[in-house]
Formats: sequence, C-alpha cells, structure tokens
Amino acid sequence: MFLLHPPTVRCLEPFTSMPGKYRQTGVRSHWADVNQGGRLADSFLEGPVFDALGNLFVTDIPFGRIFRISPEGDWDLVAQWEGEPNGMKFLDATRLLVTDYRNGLMLVDTGSGQVRPFLERRNSERFKGVNDLVFDSRGNLYFTDQGQTGLHDPTGRVYRLGLDGRLDLLLNNVPSPNGIVLSNDERFLFVAATRGNCVWRMPLLADGSVSKAGQFFTSYGPSGPDGLAMDASGRLLVANPGLAYVWVLDPRAQPEQILTGPTGASITNLAFGGPDRKTLFCTDSTHGEILMARMDVAGSPIHQRPAPPSA
Repeated sequence: MFLLHPPTVRCLEPFTSMPGKYRQTGVRSHWADVNQGGRLADSFLEGPVFDALGNLFVTDIPFGRIFRISPEGDWDLVAQWEGEPNGMKFLDATRLLVTDYRNGLMLVDTGSGQVRPFLERRNSERFKGVNDLVFDSRGNLYFTDQGQTGLHDPTGRVYRLGLDGRLDLLLNNVPSPNGIVLSNDERFLFVAATRGNCVWRMPLLADGSVSKAGQFFTSYGPSGPDGLAMDASGRLLVANPGLAYVWVLDPRAQPEQILTGPTGASITNLAFGGPDRKTLFCTDSTHGEILMARMDVAGSPIHQRPAPPSA
C-alpha cells in the first residue's frame, strides 16, 4: 500500500474491565473450543451499542450474556440465555435486537431481561450463524450470516429484512461476512469479510438490489476486519482483531489514523458514545475490557426501527 501521507498512530486507552465476579474463569465453552482453539476464555465481549442515557451494552458470546455498563464504568448483567449473542442494535428505546449465532435474531428487553425470538429461520431453514446488523433510516434491517465460512467456503450471506417482513438475500458468496454498516447517504453498504481480510463495498440500487460489489479496503495479518462504524464525515472505522488495530479510513480507503490496542488484544467491535458522540469505545475481547479514544469527528447516527402507526 502506497500512502502519500502516513496515518497518525494513537493508543487506545482503558475505560473499564469486566469485574471478576462475572468472569467465567476456568470454564470451558463449546464456542471457545471451536472458535478460540480451545482457549479457556472467561468471556468474549462483542456488539457494543449505547442507549439514550449513555449506558453501553455489550454481549458475551460464549456464555450467552448481555451486560449494561454505566457512563462511570459500572457493570450489570441484563440477560443470560442458551445462546451465543454477538452484534446488537436497539429496536426501540428499551428493546435490543441481537444476532445470536445459535438461535437467529433475538429480542431482549433491557428492563426485564426477557429474551424471545424475532427471526429464527428463513423458509424453515436455519441461518449459518448470524453475526452483526444495522438499520437504515427507514427501518430496514441489514444483517450478516457468517457461520464458519471463509476462503475454503465463501458462502457467507448478507440479508435485508424490510418493514413488511420481506427477507431478501443480497449476497451469498462472502468469505466470513462480519461487521456491517451503511454510508451516511445510505447509497452504499459496507461488509467486513473477515477471512478474506478485507472490507467489501456495494451500491444499493433503487429497486433494492445490490450491484458491482467491490473490495474497498484490504488488510493483512492472522484475522481480518470485524466490526465497522461510520463517522459524520464519511470515514469508515474498521476493528481489526488480528492486529489489535482500529483503521480510520477516508472515503478512498486511505488510513488517516490507526488506533492501537495493547499487546495480545483482540479489538473486535466499536461504537461511538459520550455526550457529544466523539468518544470511540472498543471491545477488547481477549482481555474482557473496553478501550476508548477521543475522536475529532462524531459518529454517524444509529437508527432504530420506526414505531408502527397508531390505530
């Protein structure tokens, strides 16, 4: 990669760490046996998203948990079930829509902790293993179906769920589709292809289809791009767990900044928060920690599904 201007490199700073009482120390999980090479992971944090009060919600994949973290860094367990929750977004003020690798799309009430199915199957067929999701401004939902796909089996899928319940298959040839985000004008969809070590970019056409999908950014290292976010200036932020980086890319995919985590970190996902939404919070899944960095530009708005019209 040739760069006219080398990127600024900054270190991510610690915000908070999972308290010892929640760490499943020495406990085996099927998820970690398969996805972490048998490592005894006491947690694996993912899916950061903020509510309107400034609380940060994160998932813990191997132990089927969702936590609420206050602006002061205090942790509370919101829900736990027999699942493997990953990405999530608020459906409305109090309900989270969660991609659950084992169960499909699930709804979690953050007040009561109640968990119930939202979309478990497509045409009676189970998903490969859903991973991440994003709403557009109209309430259409885009989500990735990653499973165990990769370069050996490039059949990962990307779906769009419309407000009318129609489920469209947009892509079925992605090597490990993971993070997903829309451009600010919602004309382009970006998908992290983790095992392809790149980010795809595809135009969204007026009829709802996608066309001319291309490779927007290419990374390197043992594990490729994971979570994605967009800032108000149109920069794409890419969590890269294998490098413990966050790439901050301009609209031409040129790195303007690189945010680095500590040695051995796995920076899996990211979300903008704080009163001005100019603080970036990242999940360091290996260490069960949340890292942060002050940014010069606020994050783009995170949309929810609009409420149905009253009768």
